[in-house]
Amino acid sequence: MSTARLDHLNAAPAGAAEDALLACCGSRRWARRLAAHRPYPDLDALLAAGDEASYDLTPADLDEALADEAVVGQLPADLPMDGAGALAAHTALRAAHAEYERRFGHVFVICLDGLHPDEMRNRVLAEIHARLDNEKDAERVKAAEELRRIARGRLVRLIAGRTQMSGIKRFRPA
Repeated sequence: MSTARLDHLNAAPAGAAEDALLACCGSRRWARRLAAHRPYPDLDALLAAGDEASYDLTPADLDEALADEAVVGQLPADLPMDGAGALAAHTALRAAHAEYERRFGHVFVICLDGLHPDEMRNRVLAEIHARLDNEKDAERVKAAEELRRIARGRLVRLIAGRTQMSGIKRFRPA
């Protein structure tokens, strides 16, 4: 992992750092908190700070982060759509997302880091169906945990240089 990218995040103006961090979690308070606690000596310290900030999300912070995820989307655009069942699976996924949003009032979030693209659609569909049985409070806890895991992965990609960092020079998308 490149320490140079972490050094650039540490040295960036507060606004640019917040913007870059906001791409990892859609809560402005989360991003401000991480930017304010710079410099980070290493990636592990940044990840620990991100976890701590995630655990401290207020209900309003969580709503803001979840609303941002609705814009970002859940599945990579290049997921394979081959095969006879692909259209049916895509339709089932859209219907499950709609039911989840109707029931819980926010977008479904799940961390898919480490999964092969061929596994993602099935995992999402199975998780949505399983989580539809949750009580609203339990599901908010689960959604917050998934957001924390998503933010960790995004922080790793940010420091690895696989994420565009607007406002911070020398960060390049992969």
